[in-house]
Amino acid sequence: MERNVGTISRGIRCPIIREGDDLAKIVADSVLKAGETDGFELRDRDIVCVTESVVARSQGNYASVDAIAADVKNKLGGETIGVIFPILSRNRFAVCLRGIAKGAKKVVLMLSYPSDEVGNELVSLDRIDEAGVNPYSDVLTLEKYRELFGENRHPFTGVDYVQYYGDLIRECGADVEIIFANHAKEILNYTKNVLTCDIHTRQRTKRILKAAGAEIVCGLDDILTESMDGSGFNTRFGLLGSNKATEDSVKLFPNECQDLVEGIQADLKERTGKNVEVMVYGDGAFKDPVGKIWELADPCVGVAYTKGLEGTPNELKLKYLADNDFADLSGDELKDAISGRIREKDGGSLVGKMEAEGTTPRQLTDLIGSLCDLTSGSGDKGTPIVFIQGYFDNYTTE
Repeated sequence: MERNVGTISRGIRCPIIREGDDLAKIVADSVLKAGETDGFELRDRDIVCVTESVVARSQGNYASVDAIAADVKNKLGGETIGVIFPILSRNRFAVCLRGIAKGAKKVVLMLSYPSDEVGNELVSLDRIDEAGVNPYSDVLTLEKYRELFGENRHPFTGVDYVQYYGDLIRECGADVEIIFANHAKEILNYTKNVLTCDIHTRQRTKRILKAAGAEIVCGLDDILTESMDGSGFNTRFGLLGSNKATEDSVKLFPNECQDLVEGIQADLKERTGKNVEVMVYGDGAFKDPVGKIWELADPCVGVAYTKGLEGTPNELKLKYLADNDFADLSGDELKDAISGRIREKDGGSLVGKMEAEGTTPRQLTDLIGSLCDLTSGSGDKGTPIVFIQGYFDNYTTE
């Protein structure tokens, strides 16, 4: 029978996850229960995805502000430190900043402008142009920033992050100086000990700082890479990918979870006979066109995944074939011709071939993780598991 449905993404409800829960069993049970109640069955190459948040919760991977402070003090000296390029987020960075401030006597906070790395605006580009400011070269003091732009509240949260971060640092007992600049080495005019808080550009920033004469350079990925007095930690990413848990603690990105995805895969294989792919996912890679904010606060999208999710799509562009190779065909003849071309794919790479132009040459895990993040949401949907069917199907699949 001809199939008339392509990819289906379902959010799967499950119990609230607590530390120590058998997450592999909960995920497998939840998917199979959803299949029973909603009338679907697992097929080979279906995909089961689990958000990193519940993985970290099951691992009990939490850390307090005091644990952050202790590690910051140990690694950056506890005196004046430069804190550069943080994102503007109460959920993602504010609690981390509390710990950082408690681990120093003075914080020189250097904010990128007109926006942070993931698109949260301090001020619009139009206002930058009107003020005659060149964000690529000009360094602004707090006083100059206020003179030019006044108070700027985030359009979604209503928070003036400049004021908020400054007050937060002072509340934690540290002095604070705030500047605005986009070149990492500017911070070295204030201190040689620097904590760089950017996410996806952090390795370049570290390289620039070290080459420019910084004495100590750490990233958020260097803080809490091991436990501080029993705290959680992340050996690979440190504080990157952390979220606010309470006012005084964060949930860290999950530690090693390859065993988890392979365990879920094996459990479902035993119980259904189907070869299902499994993935733990972080933030997807998509942008809000109105707020201009990217969902890219996690250090990676594909945290852990089974081998079948490695690689990139290898797809033909149907509209190109219809408009070019088979422009003289229509109806069933066109369908048969395109179907035949798809079946002729030999599994080799289509990179550089015109009939693949315009397809999406990104990692499968990034694409699938973005689909999952949009499906599960970040609020009260209660679906931290996403079940995807038909992702690897094409126009000829029956």
